[in-house]
Amino acid sequence: MERLRDPETGCPWDVGQTFETIAPYTIEEAYEVDDAIRRNDMDDLKSELGDLLLQVVFHSRMAEEAGFFDFDDVADAINDKMIRRHPHVFGDKQYADNEAQTQDWEAIKADERKKSKGSEGLLDDVPLALPALKRAQKLQKRAATVGFDWPDAKRVLQKLDEEREEVGEAIETGDLDRIEDEIGDLLFVCANLARKTRIDSEAALRRANTKFERRFRYIEQTLKADNRDIKAVSLDDMEALWVDAKKLENTQKKT
Repeated sequence: MERLRDPETGCPWDVGQTFETIAPYTIEEAYEVDDAIRRNDMDDLKSELGDLLLQVVFHSRMAEEAGFFDFDDVADAINDKMIRRHPHVFGDKQYADNEAQTQDWEAIKADERKKSKGSEGLLDDVPLALPALKRAQKLQKRAATVGFDWPDAKRVLQKLDEEREEVGEAIETGDLDRIEDEIGDLLFVCANLARKTRIDSEAALRRANTKFERRFRYIEQTLKADNRDIKAVSLDDMEALWVDAKKLENTQKKT
């Protein structure tokens, strides 16, 4: 990376990059790592982890050029953090159970945030760049550390019904701003429901996306095999094929 960033003999594209221009690639590579894991493709995972590591090297090199820190500093920082956050492994602290350990982990993180970033509010440093569902869950999790939380998933389900009714009322008004606001509330509660049931909302939605793609492709492929134009097929016919796709999936799961 030092050679790639050399102003005289390096690659013009690499030389021209900044933290801001590289950040989107860093996020993209993280998603590609996740995709390889979900496909259980270990060869691809090896490759994607290398791509993600390159992002760390790239940012570290730019920081070193600016006199901020270098790659060794990054490695040292994460080592120190892991030791600090695992006093039961690298020290003599003991926890009664996983819940107690998790609570202390959050307390240690809160203390770190206060010391390093000087943040006053509990939600101050939840990254704005996170995907909205992921950020919703982080906001909710952070608020829950001080008791601002529904007692259980059942209560969240009740709130979900309330928000669904409010969306319906907003749609009746035709007010787009109100509709957006209420749909946002509904999605926020859905994220909360996922959190309360220990489900990652982003992962759940990605799973739903994949399922939709798979079943819609089945519709396309079936119609193509029958020499039928999908644009000329009724919704009822497509719905019937959708049901067929679900049945086929269920049969494959059993076998």
